[in-house]
Amino acid sequence: MLFEPARHEPLRVPPWSEQRARDAIDWIVRETNAAFVPARYWPTHPKDFESSDDPAMVWTSLYFGAAGVVWALRHLHALGACEVTVADQIDLTTLRDDNRAWLRSQGFEDFGSYLMGDLAIELMAWGEAQSAARADALAWLIDSNIDHPARELMWGSPGSLLAATFLHDRTRDERWAGLIRRVAAQLRSELEWSDVHACHYWPQHLYGKRCSYLDGVHGFVATAHGLIRARDVLGADEWAFWQRCIAETVTRSATHERDLVNWRPELIGPEGKKPRYLMQFCHGAPGFVICLARFPGAALDALLLAAGEATWAAGPLAKGSNLCHGTAGNAYAFLALHERTRDPLWLERARAFAMHAIAQAEADAQQVGQLRYSLWTGDPGLAIFLWDCIRAEANFPTLDVFFAGR
Repeated sequence: MLFEPARHEPLRVPPWSEQRARDAIDWIVRETNAAFVPARYWPTHPKDFESSDDPAMVWTSLYFGAAGVVWALRHLHALGACEVTVADQIDLTTLRDDNRAWLRSQGFEDFGSYLMGDLAIELMAWGEAQSAARADALAWLIDSNIDHPARELMWGSPGSLLAATFLHDRTRDERWAGLIRRVAAQLRSELEWSDVHACHYWPQHLYGKRCSYLDGVHGFVATAHGLIRARDVLGADEWAFWQRCIAETVTRSATHERDLVNWRPELIGPEGKKPRYLMQFCHGAPGFVICLARFPGAALDALLLAAGEATWAAGPLAKGSNLCHGTAGNAYAFLALHERTRDPLWLERARAFAMHAIAQAEADAQQVGQLRYSLWTGDPGLAIFLWDCIRAEANFPTLDVFFAGR
């Protein structure tokens, strides 16, 4: 089976209500503003703790900490989805220093990391007030991460590639184009070939283990997403190589079941162990659709549609409403397919999941006594998804868009 039914729940389908979506956004922003504590930022949700974590720990990263909440609130305000928020009171230099302290407390010096390190915080600071010094700091962070052994979005150079692409999109400065090409050349040099699967892949050295993830955070398609975004900078010949490489790996690693498609977590899993098929952004078909939605041409269309159908067949995720491994993240795949195909069915499905996700967030808040204050794993990410449902747009936060304006 292409997904685990126990990880999903039946879709509750009240009619789409733009007003209910707007009310949910207002609720999330209001509660997030009220929960802010200077120097402590936001309380951590129990679901974001591991059993070994210090309960007094202050999380600060873009992925599931204060930087992500700041980015989300500023993003919603820039889009006109909310009024002024507490995010404008937070000094980004202090936040960066606090995040460095958190990284070091965990045994990391990976300041160039996009989702966990300094890079996204420095991007926010540069967007707030551009300067040569801030550009130099960003260039150093990107350069320092080029040969990171985790070839994935969270820690490795694919996150650096994405940051350089956001900067180039904003400035058209050759400095960022040069860094984009350097990262891409390094990634190409690190590709390995699987004779069994007849395709390329990256070995990721992650948390002390070697793996071959395919997914939308730690895997092949997360890296492919950055290369797709940067294709005009790479040049025609280089992009032709990547276009073939991406299409081959995505096609040859897919698992088909009738008219549905999903992907196992790793291209080459542990020997003798049957792969688990998950259906969420960070492992499974939704992440493939979102990361590949802007792949040019029609070569992957049938696969992406079958992946969307598999995501719909699985239903909402029981783990909650969030982006990384929750209902809103899966529903972004429907928004991406609507944008790619203009078929209204996909927008209807995204909005159906949106209504379900609101109910999940409300039930979780009532049970725990607080919202989940994080971008990728919590309610601010849900608020952005709801705004995109209202606008019928597909801009996955910090993956498709970083800098936004009214």
